[in-house]
Amino acid sequence: MKQTFKKVILLGSGALKIGQAGEFDYSGSQALKAMREEGIETVLINPNIATIQTSEGVADKVYFLPVTPYFVTEIIKKERPDGILLAFGGQTALNCGTELYLNGTLEKYGVSVLGTSVDAIMITEDRDLFVKKLDEIEAKTPRSQAVEGLDAALQVAGDLGYPVMVRSAYALGGLGSGVCTNEKEFVELCESALAYSKQILVEESLKGWKEIEFEVIRDKNDHCFTVVPMENVDPLGIHTGESIVVSPIISLRDDQIKLLQDIAVKVVRHIGIVGECNIQYAFNAETNDYRIIEINARLSRSSALASKASGYPLAFVAAKLALGYSLDQIGEMGTPNSAYVAPKVDYIIAKIPRWDLGKFVGVSREIGSAMKSVGEIMSIGKSFEEIMQKGLRMIGQGMHGFVGNTGLKFDDLDYALSHPTDMRIFAIAQAFEQGYTVDQIEKLTKIDPWFLTGLENIYKYTLVLSSYNKIEDLPADVIKEAKRLGFSDFQIARYVENPQGNMEAEMLRVRKHRLSLDIKPSVCRINTIASEHPELTNYLYMTYGTDQNYTPAKTGKEAIVVLGSGAYRIGSSVEFDWCSVNAVQTARKLGYQSVMINYNPETVSTDYDMCDRLYFDELSFERVMDVLNLENPKGVIISMGGQIPNNLAMKLDRQNVPILGTKAQNIDRAEDRHKFSAMLDSMGIDQPRWRELTSFEDIDQFIEEVGYPVLIRPSYVLSGAAMNVCYDHEQVHNFLSMAANVSKEHPVVVSQFLQNAKEIEFDAVAKNGEVVEYAISEHVEFAGVHSGDATLVFPAQNIYFETMRRIKKVSKKIAKALQITGPFNIQYLAKNNEIKVIECNLRASRSFPFVSKVLNRNFIETATRIMLDAPYTKPDSSVFDIERIGVKASQFSFARLHKADPILGVDMASTGEVGCIGDDFNEALLSSLIAVGCEIPAKNIMVSSGDSKSKVDLLEPCKELKANGYNIFATEGTQKFLAENGVEATVVGWPDDNSSEFKITDMMAGKKFDLVINIPKNHTRRELTNGYKIRRAAIDHNIPLLTNARLASAFIHAFCTIKETEIPIKDWASYKMDEA
Repeated sequence: MKQTFKKVILLGSGALKIGQAGEFDYSGSQALKAMREEGIETVLINPNIATIQTSEGVADKVYFLPVTPYFVTEIIKKERPDGILLAFGGQTALNCGTELYLNGTLEKYGVSVLGTSVDAIMITEDRDLFVKKLDEIEAKTPRSQAVEGLDAALQVAGDLGYPVMVRSAYALGGLGSGVCTNEKEFVELCESALAYSKQILVEESLKGWKEIEFEVIRDKNDHCFTVVPMENVDPLGIHTGESIVVSPIISLRDDQIKLLQDIAVKVVRHIGIVGECNIQYAFNAETNDYRIIEINARLSRSSALASKASGYPLAFVAAKLALGYSLDQIGEMGTPNSAYVAPKVDYIIAKIPRWDLGKFVGVSREIGSAMKSVGEIMSIGKSFEEIMQKGLRMIGQGMHGFVGNTGLKFDDLDYALSHPTDMRIFAIAQAFEQGYTVDQIEKLTKIDPWFLTGLENIYKYTLVLSSYNKIEDLPADVIKEAKRLGFSDFQIARYVENPQGNMEAEMLRVRKHRLSLDIKPSVCRINTIASEHPELTNYLYMTYGTDQNYTPAKTGKEAIVVLGSGAYRIGSSVEFDWCSVNAVQTARKLGYQSVMINYNPETVSTDYDMCDRLYFDELSFERVMDVLNLENPKGVIISMGGQIPNNLAMKLDRQNVPILGTKAQNIDRAEDRHKFSAMLDSMGIDQPRWRELTSFEDIDQFIEEVGYPVLIRPSYVLSGAAMNVCYDHEQVHNFLSMAANVSKEHPVVVSQFLQNAKEIEFDAVAKNGEVVEYAISEHVEFAGVHSGDATLVFPAQNIYFETMRRIKKVSKKIAKALQITGPFNIQYLAKNNEIKVIECNLRASRSFPFVSKVLNRNFIETATRIMLDAPYTKPDSSVFDIERIGVKASQFSFARLHKADPILGVDMASTGEVGCIGDDFNEALLSSLIAVGCEIPAKNIMVSSGDSKSKVDLLEPCKELKANGYNIFATEGTQKFLAENGVEATVVGWPDDNSSEFKITDMMAGKKFDLVINIPKNHTRRELTNGYKIRRAAIDHNIPLLTNARLASAFIHAFCTIKETEIPIKDWASYKMDEA
């Protein structure tokens, strides 16, 4: 019997963080789409304002409020839904929903959980219940025992035999987990693990076994099957989110795959999961022995990957199953469009993670059982060699494929092979070049020889290419084979002629020669399931592994191509996906055929019904040209996908590609630091004093004139890559050599860095140099915190009227000078009414979705209409005069990054963000900080306030705390300063001070503080300083930490002014109506 629901609440996942990223925007959007088809009213709770699911037309009501038991309960009281979905918002939604189930809230208000029952979810989440349940059907799990002391632990380890794995129960970010090979290591690890957790798990180590994963789907009639089989290239011991994954399974025999599939179905039936789940195995291919490592009874990162890998939309189907449908009712039975059977595939895919470990001070680059990657890509092709090379280009870390990467050298190769890091795959390439055999590499890496042989094939073919000396001498069969193995035109040029410089000319010669021999990639189509018009969905990829070419059905309409944003990384995330999706949808609305190129499996933009044709492929110059030659579009939009498409502007322009919006030459004038700074000088627009790097002596002389600190930055980068503020001579020289490596072809500029200046953002859309609509927002923090990490307030609250006027005036001048058409963003510094321009991006910026939603004017729709010469509505001046306030706060993932110093600077460190709206600043700020995990403190606050300026900044807030009955604990200098100014505080000893009664680190370990405020004094070598120890301990003990005096003051003022229970429970639409 199909259940009937009138109104359903869906819990979103909040800010993107490591381990929980854009895949939940995709799965939540799919679920909301499924509900909408059924005519069910939907209420979405998700403070992540940059997502597609929180846009108009997806859910009926959106609450930009924290996904916490308190707020969800209040919304349930107000909305009175009859159902709730918990499986579409990652661990955040699951934990919150489970709590509401256990404390009786759901029952009290008559809300039923759709899909898998909470009891079944708890079996998969609780280690103990999980093992007991699987023992009932004799399914094997890793042998393990929970212990609470060292003696008991030693006994268990003796029974299991070394090596053993140790995990702490209720672990903090993987704290205290690891593999021990002998008793000495074991005792050390247990002692430290027991210091943090009262219980530890000692289990048999399966390190080196294969890791295999299945997505399983089951309906209420018990029809159950595995959808997509996947295997990790890396052996067990590396988290599946950190591993390269291929699908379908290549290195096992059919009977082995069948064995695991049968067990998976048996287990899912036994637990009673309805909908979709994923099951992970450890498997020993020699003995056919297996262990079930874990089951996720919710949509996971793997399920987004599996949906894109197979064309089977798992989230959509799971939502329909949750409503009580059975699989034979989804899609047309007996056709390839039916959801009743698993899809058949004639291609293989690889998922490769994207790390950004270089952005964090003190983080180890080794990867293991804790997840550190910030995004991922998926590449599709016909051979393992092809998908690996394509995939390694896609992750956007400057690599040209598996081979042909200069400037990368491993000194101790054996160590690099046996200790996995984010770069190990390139160590394997070097090993082949140095004559290692597959067997030798297998012993060091434990990677299956099947995969290593494929990688060796790529290396061997470089020898064939190197035997030719001229590009035009390459025979057709040699180029064809190189292409089948995934070599790009760039790699071919490098191996044949080994030219220097940027190689654009040589690459174009390879292209010309290849096309003269009629060697082009074939277009292939992936079958999609449960789509409305299966024959019209064009889910496409390009490959050289087949001669069969699929020709997509085209109408007489002109095509518009939008370039997506590639892998999520720090600085380029879901906000650019929001821009891309809005651009393709607007083009579609205007009657064009919309075409998307992107390769990120987590996103809504790579959902096959978002546009008319999706090319799930590389955003490289070569592949974009391949698509454009086929599509012959009216134009290409490169301003929506962040920095990747923007960097192609000049190259595409030289091939006469019609770029829509601002001209490529003008993009170059804004991106090239030298050209831009020189242009501002000639227009008499103020900017911080600057000098281009020609020699170290020259720079030293410049610094003598302006003084420290100075800011160093390369051109054409996103999120401040290699951007640094330097305080002394040694730092300057270190960073200059780093920056010069980041942008080899473009200049590095050194400029004066202003302290205590306000930073202001100007986001706007222009037409032929005239500004059409704009938004001015300000940072809570002073300049020096990267704009992607700062807390953003819109509309700006604390700017002089005169400053506002000047900003508008200067922005209009710049827009005119660069003849901007489309979206752009300018960043300003303001101090005592003077303003200076820091930079200008001629593309959408990360704050576009935020300002569009707070203002209720879709900037991207306006920009797309202007670029396509379509009519658009001009805002009247009252639009900018709104009373509601939005605050965008950043989400950090430091708990996942062991040893990183949780401190903010000009290089971006946040992995995601939220945006909340309020009737005043305090409401909006409080909601957004609670949403990123900064809970309102109950009683005790620890303050260590840095230099004299921040001591003064924090004086008033400390008085407020005292007036509101909080207890202040402070380090020596801060306590003395507060006492002199009449604020009482208890002194605590620094981490290295053993004499004092209260030692700060012990008190943190005992969870004595509810909030830690630590303002770094200066930015010198801080690895082992006391400040670092305090900051790190706060993260490791999960205590909210603030390291910026201005943000701390604002937060304290907000929670002393209003209580959490006084924050109004209002949805997005009611803020718009209040002012209408």
